[in-house]
Amino acid sequence: MSEKKVSLLEGFKAFLMRGNVIDLAVAVVIGAAFTQIVNSIVKGVINPLVGAFGTKDLEGYSSCLKGPCVTDPKTGEVTEGIRILWGSVLSATLSFLITAAVVYFLMVLPMAKYLARRAAMQAAKEGVQETLEVSELEVLKEIRDALVAQRGGPAGETRGQDPGRGGQ
Repeated sequence: MSEKKVSLLEGFKAFLMRGNVIDLAVAVVIGAAFTQIVNSIVKGVINPLVGAFGTKDLEGYSSCLKGPCVTDPKTGEVTEGIRILWGSVLSATLSFLITAAVVYFLMVLPMAKYLARRAAMQAAKEGVQETLEVSELEVLKEIRDALVAQRGGPAGETRGQDPGRGGQ
């Protein structure tokens, strides 16, 4: 019974120690930290800039669906009407777009270029290897033809003769 527990624990440890699981965990942690940075930039810089050009902070923009929205001054809650907070949605959309742009331009695009260069180098290496193999084959054919010419006949005539006599 203890052997089964040990093997389960060993299997779990092997699973955790695989490179892709650890890489994924690191990516999630860095992504969460990066998201906080982007959200802070949007809330601390972009929203106030919109407020400087508009009448209020970006998250303060809203509309009412039914009649005028009446807000209780003590609680800040809407007591009448239905408020749509489209400024908050726009703020979240900006956060997403900034995050996606940074991830694309700083991570995805450079990695794609690197992988393309690596694939091109690999293809060139394989092409050189193939050329070397073809060149080697051509040299071997020339050597064969020279040996046949020294023996005094085409390659087909020397097959059945005694190799010790040199084809003569």
